[in-house]
Amino acid sequence: MNLNPALLEILACPACRSPLHADDAASELVCTNAACALAYPVRDDIPVLLVDEARRPDSGPSTSGGEAAGESGSDAGPIDGNSPTATDA
Repeated sequence: MNLNPALLEILACPACRSPLHADDAASELVCTNAACALAYPVRDDIPVLLVDEARRPDSGPSTSGGEAAGESGSDAGPIDGNSPTATDA
């Protein structure tokens, strides 16, 4: 991770406005406020300071991105007179 130290000095956690510190091993910027402690990813040396993209350090990798595959329950397919049905047996 290659961040300009001057940039790191002015960045703040968007959730609580506390300073951030760099975690080079995890390529993250971590909020210094223990009550917040959100960790923001740094991708291609660009900090992604979006609360939706952040994770808590004890929660593992970010889980953003929606539902797990196959759990939506809303994919019933098209309803029209030309669709195949399960009555052909």
